[in-house]
Amino acid sequence: MNGDRPSILCLNSGSSSLKFALYRAEPAGEALLASGAVERIGLAEGLLWVRGADRGVLSEPTAGDLEVLSEPEAGARSLLAERKEDFPDHEAAVDAVFGAAAQLRLPELAAVGHRVVHGGPHHSAPERVDARLLADLRALVPLAPLHLPAAVAGIEAVAAHFPDLPQAACFDTAFHRRIPELAQRFALPGALWEEGVRRYGFHGLSYEYVLEVLGAAARGRIIIAHLGNGASMAAVRDGAPVDTTMGFTPAGGFMMGTRSGDLDPGILVHLMRERGWGADEVERLVTREAGLLGVSGLSPDMKTLLEARERNPRAALAVELFCYQARKQIGALAAALDGLDTLVFTGGMGERAAPVRRQICQGLAHLGIEIDPERNQDHADTISTARSPCAVRVIPTDEDLMIARHTRRLLSSGR
Repeated sequence: MNGDRPSILCLNSGSSSLKFALYRAEPAGEALLASGAVERIGLAEGLLWVRGADRGVLSEPTAGDLEVLSEPEAGARSLLAERKEDFPDHEAAVDAVFGAAAQLRLPELAAVGHRVVHGGPHHSAPERVDARLLADLRALVPLAPLHLPAAVAGIEAVAAHFPDLPQAACFDTAFHRRIPELAQRFALPGALWEEGVRRYGFHGLSYEYVLEVLGAAARGRIIIAHLGNGASMAAVRDGAPVDTTMGFTPAGGFMMGTRSGDLDPGILVHLMRERGWGADEVERLVTREAGLLGVSGLSPDMKTLLEARERNPRAALAVELFCYQARKQIGALAAALDGLDTLVFTGGMGERAAPVRRQICQGLAHLGIEIDPERNQDHADTISTARSPCAVRVIPTDEDLMIARHTRRLLSSGR
């Protein structure tokens, strides 16, 4: 890697967005220098914005199209700059990110790390990007058609700019590849297992980060609840994955912002027979029109629903159903672990929605869970009471930082 303090750019490509974060490798760890996103890719009125996290990042900017708004104070994450224009594809978005980095005089890159949602059955660790891996990712697109095309486009766009710049693929499914086969299998014919139809699990980068934060406390039986617009849980024993809620796709498990979670497959057969629905209609229903949005008829955003539930019965129902399903999943994963020592909340809702944490934990006293109301309301690191046999923690996740660490380790190892 270049220099004593190499800089690593982390990219998270979505279907219509490109999130990024720039880290500098320090002796004590990785320091965030800047972060931002390109939004509304392929749509009208796109936006590029950049936030800073270190006063020393932004020196005198060069001339360019980026509107420089402010210079951040030390330790702050104020808005540095933005640019409004149309970004027709991910290559244009990557162009804009590199252009912004040059104008803001951000440090030269040593590597780029990518979040890749799906690695299939054979990619169980971060890997250096090469032609073989790119071919594998293209072949895996049918397993994650909403996510993988954007990731591949992001990798190719970086390579078009800097052909010799090392790139790393960090798979969200990799963490779960060590789950026992029994937990990976569906009750389907063996031929489908051989074709790759199995439980893959997702949010693996988030789970890895939480376990690194826990350190020695990761010993024992742990359930990590990643609750965001996409939500899942993982059961972990002594640092090793045991089971997870998401399955073949990120639409499985319990209900989410716009995703249904697990359904009786007969419902989908019914819609296909009685309404003549095809794959596109079914996919739209279970990934974009269900979950909190579908039940509430109002919003996929939990904050909005919590504010509306006193006057809107459907909003209240959506919140209650989400918490009920999450509580059931905790019970199921505790059974897989033969008990529970630690419950961790993370993700947007898990970190900031105290009423959701409280409601999920109600009725889990049989697992030794007892919440301290004041600690929960204050989003304390530990929100369980001193006498609670099961520790309940709130740990903010950082998937970008996990990508930076994986990329740094991968390149340092020479793999």
